[in-house]
Amino acid sequence: MKKASLFILLFSFAFWSCQNIGISKKDEKLLGSIKLLDAYLQDNDEKIVDILQPDVSFGHSNGWIQSFEDFKKDFSSKKVTYREIQQTELSEIKKYKNTVSIRRKIKVSGTYKNQDFEMKLALLEIWIRKNAVWKLWSRQSVEIKP
Repeated sequence: MKKASLFILLFSFAFWSCQNIGISKKDEKLLGSIKLLDAYLQDNDEKIVDILQPDVSFGHSNGWIQSFEDFKKDFSSKKVTYREIQQTELSEIKKYKNTVSIRRKIKVSGTYKNQDFEMKLALLEIWIRKNAVWKLWSRQSVEIKP
């Protein structure tokens, strides 16, 4: 299991590196946290709270905004479940001290209140590094219409 996870992580880094973004060795830990976020969301894994800031804010493409407490409640109730989250593009990494903004695109499919969905999203994520650990502070998604 660990070998498969390591392969997926290394493949993801290679994929991201080919997307015209300068990825440094320092960024690899951040990219690992981003990959964990997607995996935890897809697997509905409660360890997701370990990579979220206590004052995290999620802005969804439907205008719905969640605080940390809202997110935990909805996540544990499985209000939204994801079948697949696939990153399709990493277009920007901007750094300022211990804060990084990331722009990326993902393709998601899942279920919301027993209704299946599939969509492409553009994300803006703000990550903060504290004690060498990257945590998500803010995330805004916008649906990309065909």
